[in-house]
Amino acid sequence: MPDSLLAAEVVPRLRGRFGREYLYVAACPSTQRLLRDDEPEGAVAVADHQTDGRGRLGRTWTDAPGTSLLLSLVLRPGVAPDRLPELTVVAAEACAGAIGAVTRLEATVKEPNDVLVRGRKVAGLLGEAAGDRVVLGCGVNVNQAEEELPRETRLPATSLRLELGSRVDRSELLVELLLRLERRYDDWLSGARAPAG
Repeated sequence: MPDSLLAAEVVPRLRGRFGREYLYVAACPSTQRLLRDDEPEGAVAVADHQTDGRGRLGRTWTDAPGTSLLLSLVLRPGVAPDRLPELTVVAAEACAGAIGAVTRLEATVKEPNDVLVRGRKVAGLLGEAAGDRVVLGCGVNVNQAEEELPRETRLPATSLRLELGSRVDRSELLVELLLRLERRYDDWLSGARAPAG
C-alpha cells in the first residue's frame, strides 16, 4: 500500500532507533498531544489529519486529510535548557535533507523553524519542552493540490507534489526524515554540527 503511514508499512523500513515506538492515528487534534509523559526517547506519533495543528507563536497548521506528513517525536536530550531552542533548527535541517534525498528538490531552512522550496514554505517544526523531554512536531506539505494549501500564511505555501510535478510517498519521506533527524540529533548532542543536507 504505497503512501501508507500505518505502522506495518513504516516500522519494518526504519533504519535507526527513532520510530521503533510508533503510534499511528487516522485523525487527532494534534500529534503533539498523543505522546504520554513516560514515552521513551525516539517514540513517534503520526496522523493522517490534524484538526487543531499548531505552529510557532500560536499559529495554526492546517492540512487536507491524507496529504501531509504530520508527526511528533519524543527527545530526552539531557542538556542545559538554554540549548533546547537549537533543536528546532537541527530538526529543520534534517527535514530539508530528507526532502532533498527523497525528491531531489533543493530545500532550505529559514531559521528557526521553516523549510522552504523555491522560497515557498513546505514544512514547519515546533519543539515543546517540559521537564526532561522535548516533543518535536513536524508538518510537511507533501501531496496537496494548489487549492488544498492554506491561503492566510506568513510565507507563501507549497507542497512537494506541486514543486516536483508528481506525488511523493509519505512513508518513504518519514523513514528518511527519522534517520536524518536521529543522526543530526546525535551529532548535536556530541557537540558537532553536521553540514546541512
